[in-house]
Amino acid sequence: MNEFDLIREYFSWPSEDSDVVLGVGDDAAVVNVPTDQQLVMSTDTLIEGVHFSAQADPRDIAHKALAVNLSDIAAMGGQAKCFTLALSLPEIDKRWLGEFSSSLNELAGRYQVSLVGGDTTRGALSITINVIGLVESGSALKRSGASPGDGIYVSNTIGSAAYAWWQLNNDQKPSEENLERLHRPTPQLELGRALNGLASACIDISDGLEQDLGHILDCSNVGAIIELEDLPLDEELSDHVKRTSDYSIALCGGDDYELCFSMPKKRREWLLKRTRELNVRTTRIGEITKSLGMEIKGYSNNSSSYQHFK
Repeated sequence: MNEFDLIREYFSWPSEDSDVVLGVGDDAAVVNVPTDQQLVMSTDTLIEGVHFSAQADPRDIAHKALAVNLSDIAAMGGQAKCFTLALSLPEIDKRWLGEFSSSLNELAGRYQVSLVGGDTTRGALSITINVIGLVESGSALKRSGASPGDGIYVSNTIGSAAYAWWQLNNDQKPSEENLERLHRPTPQLELGRALNGLASACIDISDGLEQDLGHILDCSNVGAIIELEDLPLDEELSDHVKRTSDYSIALCGGDDYELCFSMPKKRREWLLKRTRELNVRTTRIGEITKSLGMEIKGYSNNSSSYQHFK
């Protein structure tokens, strides 16, 4: 099987999006863009031995590779439109490719995002996905709009995926629910779109709440006070914190792919209304301040969030 046969067999899915004029199979894709919309784009790479093990399920790898990019589109308040895939493989393994392709196609279908092209090459296993989304012109959520007095919120619970990873590395058995959150995160696309016109700043939590909220503070030139006891933790992680008094997993663990955002007080009722409609939990965990820096009340641990280069 050569490169072109591989693409035809595993990655040539028909698109139901009428805006996709030309997709997989040509030199480049052609996609219509409405005149009142702007493009939002995100790229992430997953590498064997860094982001997943050699024994990882190809279905989980595919899901996460696309989901983490969709999460970036969510943080911008965008609607995912299409994506490209660059796949480096040490060899052609039809079973692996079949499972990877099936999972990728399933998640793409769930969020109605079309695969429109990419590249395949021989080499160490790595997956690079570039997602392109749309947002109404001038309305994209940014990291730079937070103001003193704004509440700081996160969606659902945080730390669950990181706790599953911690358990795996400490000879403990994570719950199936938390393993699912680690291997197959759910991008908060509906919430991101609902936050347009409400949130003053937004980011997705990929490298840990401490670090990612810090990006909002730096870009907005503000500070924050975080209330440890207000962090929304699942029951397992909450029990761990009670036993150890250690919040580092929740604050620094990463891999949540939930949204962290700031919101003026006057818009809180609108937030509650929209999140009830979406059946999404959001929790106020602190407040934006004039004083620069981040104060986490009651936290003195020296743990730090993930960084690719130190």
